[in-house]
Amino acid sequence: MSSSRARPRREAGGGAGAAGRDELVSQSLQSAEHCLGVQDFGTAYAHYLLVLSLAPELKDTVKETFQYTLFRWAEELDALNRIQDLLGCYEQALELFPEDEVICNSMGEHLFRMGFRDEAAGYFHKAVKLNPDFNDAKENFYRVANWLVERWHFIMLNDTKRNMIYNAAIQKAICLGSKSVLDIGAGTGILSMFAKKAGAHSVYACELSKTMYELACDVVAANKMEGGIKLLHMKSLDIEIPKHIPERVSLVVTETVDAGLFGEGIVESLIHAWEHLLLQPKTKSENGNCEMYGKVIPANAVIFGMAVECAEIRRHHRVGIKDIAGIHLPTNVKFQSPAYSSVDTEDVIEPYTTEKMSRVPGGYLALTECFKIMTVDFNNLQELKSLATKKPDKFSIPVIKEGILDAIVVWFVLQLDDEHSLSTSPSEETCWEQAVYPVQDLADYWIKPGDHVIIEVSCQDYYLRIQNISVLGLECEMDVAKSFTKNKDLLSLGNEAELCSALANLQTSKPDGIEQTCILESMEIALLNNIPYHEGFKMAMRKVLSSLTPEKLCQDMDIHCQNNEMGSDTGQNNTAQSTPEPFYVLDVSEGFSILPIIAGTLGQVKPYSSVEKDQHRIALDLISEANHFPKETLEFWLRHVEDESAVLQRPKSDKLWSIIILDVIEPSGLIQQEIMEKAAISRCLLQSGGKIFPQYVLMFGMLVESQTLVEESAVQGTERTLGLNIAPFINQFQVPIHVFLDLSSLPCIPLSKPVELLRLDLMTPYLNTSNREVKVHICKSGQVTAIPFWYHMYLDEEIRLDTSSEASHWKQAAVVLDNPIQVEMGEELVLSVEHHKSN
Repeated sequence: MSSSRARPRREAGGGAGAAGRDELVSQSLQSAEHCLGVQDFGTAYAHYLLVLSLAPELKDTVKETFQYTLFRWAEELDALNRIQDLLGCYEQALELFPEDEVICNSMGEHLFRMGFRDEAAGYFHKAVKLNPDFNDAKENFYRVANWLVERWHFIMLNDTKRNMIYNAAIQKAICLGSKSVLDIGAGTGILSMFAKKAGAHSVYACELSKTMYELACDVVAANKMEGGIKLLHMKSLDIEIPKHIPERVSLVVTETVDAGLFGEGIVESLIHAWEHLLLQPKTKSENGNCEMYGKVIPANAVIFGMAVECAEIRRHHRVGIKDIAGIHLPTNVKFQSPAYSSVDTEDVIEPYTTEKMSRVPGGYLALTECFKIMTVDFNNLQELKSLATKKPDKFSIPVIKEGILDAIVVWFVLQLDDEHSLSTSPSEETCWEQAVYPVQDLADYWIKPGDHVIIEVSCQDYYLRIQNISVLGLECEMDVAKSFTKNKDLLSLGNEAELCSALANLQTSKPDGIEQTCILESMEIALLNNIPYHEGFKMAMRKVLSSLTPEKLCQDMDIHCQNNEMGSDTGQNNTAQSTPEPFYVLDVSEGFSILPIIAGTLGQVKPYSSVEKDQHRIALDLISEANHFPKETLEFWLRHVEDESAVLQRPKSDKLWSIIILDVIEPSGLIQQEIMEKAAISRCLLQSGGKIFPQYVLMFGMLVESQTLVEESAVQGTERTLGLNIAPFINQFQVPIHVFLDLSSLPCIPLSKPVELLRLDLMTPYLNTSNREVKVHICKSGQVTAIPFWYHMYLDEEIRLDTSSEASHWKQAAVVLDNPIQVEMGEELVLSVEHHKSN
């Protein structure tokens, strides 16, 4: 009887509980909305969490408002550097909405900004899987995929010759008795699988990148070798015996070499391996089973070099002009590329850049024979240890051809064993690029037969360094070289004390006393060398300012009349008011730009520069002074701006900009992210008749057949990887867009003429369309594998800059098709072109 009475009592209690819950949910929703109204996002977020935990059925109703609250609260936490709280909020949100691609993508963006690129990629990848049409996540994933799985992985895996030679050398070593193997820097695990297939008893592989480690796990499992290969997610330097591997191994295989041989740390990792992970090496007198001794593949390397003339390298590493659109570059400002900056800098920067010399635009001319720089024995511990401490070797190389000395180009032959070798020479058909050491700081770069190029070679901090390059003329005595070696007293990058002292010197009356070395990226140097760019901007700015002048004169006349009517004004005020108001010009283009100084030559102009680095500001100040500008003419806008989002604000509350210069195209060949949003803000800040530069951009493209682009974007089947199943796994990281291309030297067959694909109008946005169809006439039969694209930037209707021109500092990009399209001459192909948030 009592139990039958208890049931309705429980239900009654449940009803009251439900009513109480509903009341709490309702109150919390009201509180959340109130908090949003007063922009208290943290409290609003807490209320929404409570609502969703009590009433999960409201998820769909409050989803969008919850997302908005989360994102705004996350921005505040980010600004306050409360990183743990920020990540905690996202984890809570993803527990409530695990299938929400927008939250996944936003979490990835925060992680990426914090430097957790591996983790960010995971969230971007998940967002794309949840919604394959989510463009923001796709674009984020493509950008991070390029960094996580670098393009050379695809190129190397497609290099059949390289794979066959490594496989043969590993097979031979294992047949001779090296049965226990450690693969250092495993990548996809291909060398480990070669070893397992060749009959190694135990194979260990270490890989530091989380993305590549997980990829290798999938690849090894797909090839049914997970039982025979132990994968370690760690640096080889951290491997301990017996903690990670049971005993010393008889064979180390590795390909941790870059274009400059040592740049990926092969020397340090092999010193550690010989000391801690490998069996003792076999001495020449010893015979016997190889299983008892340690060895390394590759066995050794021979490094070669050659002096070259190359206009393309020159324009990216030397400012070759003294005057830019009427601006004189003073001798006390020296520009250098990072590849040349001193070993004393705080950041260790690779002392070389890389180029595929067989594809460099305009080609190159060899000025010397190729010469041997050094041989390195990877099976000799003492030799490896002595590399970093050895005194620099001096070389004197005879010149065989007349020309301009632009660079020393370096490559190597990797001797895997006494029978198998790989060459990275520019004359070989190879997946490798070459290391390029640009020549800077010579008094005279012209050399001729009879001269000698003098270089010093060292391996300081385990990088191959080629320094103190000079030229010894035939007619000169030994002690007179045509060079100025690097002045150690020049300001070096990142030395704050010296920068401050230089800034202090700027206040004195001896500007000539300062010498400023300004380190610029190679693209920034190419930009300074881009004469049409600066001339175009000067003409376009002059036209806009001229068109505004009559209006300005009328305003000045009105002020003058007002002053006469108000006779009581003091003379001082009168003068102040009758001074013509300057035109305000803001340059927010990326990196180092002298456009504000050019603007300053065009009359009553107050230019604002947004350069960020102190050394760039000092250089711009010195250039201003050399061109007789008053010190106050040029303002550095970021000094006036509290946070980056305010960069486009007006200089004073009652003044507007006459010209705003935006960076629309990245040096890589892509449209800058969020450029249309920046243009929308800029339009609100222009005075009547003011202009944004560029005013509009036309995107052009053409259809091509290019096997090179196909092989650089995805691994082609299993044949090239000698029957191993790698392609489906690594190709998850292929990206449809290739950047930093040079169309002038890209191996391809054009199948159509260039066509206009898209118009981006920054001044009159109603002319833009988010998507359109473009008919392309086929002028040659073939297979369309890619669509390269570039831009014409219109500063106005007449002044145009072409990002594919010979002088351009921009590179080009290309969309690579998943599946080639067979076309016949005379047909038309219809392209669908979509523009979404600057992508």
